[in-house]
Amino acid sequence: MQSHLTFSSDDVSHIAILANIPVSEEEKKQLAEGFTTTMKVVDVLKNAQTNNVIPTDQVTGLENITREDVIDEARMLSQDEALRNAKRTYKGYFVVKQVLDR
Repeated sequence: MQSHLTFSSDDVSHIAILANIPVSEEEKKQLAEGFTTTMKVVDVLKNAQTNNVIPTDQVTGLENITREDVIDEARMLSQDEALRNAKRTYKGYFVVKQVLDR
């Protein structure tokens, strides 16, 4: 079951607009070829026989070392202390300029 999904320069343009990334015409061609190649590899991987393969979530044998999630109240700031040097606040929150254009 192969999808034969191919990407065109127009597809790359659309993706670039969505990601807000400027892309030249030459880059569009290269990326379209690269995306198409990647999808061909994905098609090959879809056909890999994995029925008798045991799922693996990691291969090193290492285990995460975690600590208990305990609040250290001695190091905790009150809301007033946290906001003390803020330039602008509103009802107990920091106020910052909007950073999104759209």
